[in-house]
Amino acid sequence: MNEYTMGTKCVQAGYTPGNGEPRQIPIVQSTTFKYDTSEDMGKLFDLEASGYFYTRLQNPTNDHVAAKIAAMEGGTAAMLTSSGQAANFFALFNICECGSHIVASSSIYGGTFNLIQVTMAKMGITVTFVSPDCTEEELNAAFQDNTRAVFGETIANPALTVLDIEKFAKAAHAHGVPLIVDNTFPTPVNCRPIEWGADIVTHSTTKYMDGHGAAVGGAIVDSGKFDWMAH
Repeated sequence: MNEYTMGTKCVQAGYTPGNGEPRQIPIVQSTTFKYDTSEDMGKLFDLEASGYFYTRLQNPTNDHVAAKIAAMEGGTAAMLTSSGQAANFFALFNICECGSHIVASSSIYGGTFNLIQVTMAKMGITVTFVSPDCTEEELNAAFQDNTRAVFGETIANPALTVLDIEKFAKAAHAHGVPLIVDNTFPTPVNCRPIEWGADIVTHSTTKYMDGHGAAVGGAIVDSGKFDWMAH
């Protein structure tokens, strides 16, 4: 839907009902899904077939919302998580492992700062924090041989520091690692980090995307531009 305006994407993206299907996205509240045989279920659990079988992993309603967010951000695909912190954790931990290193902006949400500095340190993952206003030389000096990702926030919570996404993307790609940007504060209505070089975009949908503080949630969007196989 790249040819459509943001307003149209907000309303229409992620769900294209067929004949006789609900005009609005159905809210599927079931935790599990029915199949005719145990063999069918076995193929799903063994990842030999695709389909819904457990809502924690996949749910039609969640998939429609994720597709809408991906379209709004200009990404290829997205997934929902239980919170913004879960989104940041999954985005980083799927790339990093014990012995890995992260370069991160020092001006980020306190909970995320603690996640990276304290929680992930318990898993053997280290971090070097850099000022978002650092020079390119200072930024590149923060990288190590085991650096696996760069992280920052479009607009920091709560300091409102604006990240130079292009500068951080340039450094990340020069070292063969992805740039992950938390786009919670501006939302894709005001800024789309992928257009400025980000590879992964995360959200706490609890904030402005939810709009009224009624539901905790998160999202991860893949730009589709980073060559994961090469790195």
